[in-house]
Amino acid sequence: MKLFVDTGDIEEVRQAADWGVLDGVTTNPTLIAKSGKQFKETVLKICELVPNGAISAEVVATDYDTMLKEALEVASWHPNIVVKVPLIEPGVSLIKTLSDRGIRTNCTLVFSVSQALLAAKAGATFISNFVGRVDDISDDGMVAVRDTVDMIHTYDFKSEVLVASVRHPLHVVQAIQAGAHIATMPLKIMSMLFKHPLTDKGLKQFLDDWNKAGLHILEP
Repeated sequence: MKLFVDTGDIEEVRQAADWGVLDGVTTNPTLIAKSGKQFKETVLKICELVPNGAISAEVVATDYDTMLKEALEVASWHPNIVVKVPLIEPGVSLIKTLSDRGIRTNCTLVFSVSQALLAAKAGATFISNFVGRVDDISDDGMVAVRDTVDMIHTYDFKSEVLVASVRHPLHVVQAIQAGAHIATMPLKIMSMLFKHPLTDKGLKQFLDDWNKAGLHILEP
């Protein structure tokens, strides 16, 4: 499964990229606004930090004509950019247009398998199924993820299922179990994937034993 970091913070991208496991970055208008930097400047710097990654950058218009203009502008900035488009009626039309032109898209704000079907039929590269926001209203966000994965396989759609709105490491584990292609998450959640108390305990024991024995790998 691919791992994306969900952020508009360049330093967070840099840290995740340094771990050597980062496959891409997702941004949205809220995350870009929080960064305090210009949109194009931020996206291009992220592309530089993750040279082989997929970098999602979202349009903000809601009418088709303006969305298309924004999408073509954003896509022209760098070949690694994936145009992020909300699942609204003009958004689905835009995804179809961009797909026909060979421009990759990330269909966002998807909460149900019926919505995912529209995105897949329009040719979305990534379908961003949100889970945390569904959990927040006392439902199970992973149900739509599992159903969407099954739909992709059943009908041989080319879209990849991207699990978004990830709130904790268990969401990542559940995304793996559902067969999702990608999970995107805040840096804080990605860093938590490293953690296990037995790892800490085992490492402490190994190092204590090594140091008591006075051993060295490099000459002192």
